Amino acid sequence: MPQMAPLNWLSLFIMFIMIFMAFNSLNYFSFYYTTKTSKFIKTSSQLNWKW
Repeated sequence: MPQMAPLNWLSLFIMFIMIFMAFNSLNYFSFYYTTKTSKFIKTSSQLNWKW
């Protein structure tokens, strides 16, 4: 039945969107970075201005 073909495409599209969103959220939340605030504090404390 060709009339039922859009339902198959709709379910494939919904499945693709769900997998795409899960993949993007896993990549976003698995990324971890360390802040370098201690290095900034050390460099700012070593500045010695002499006017």
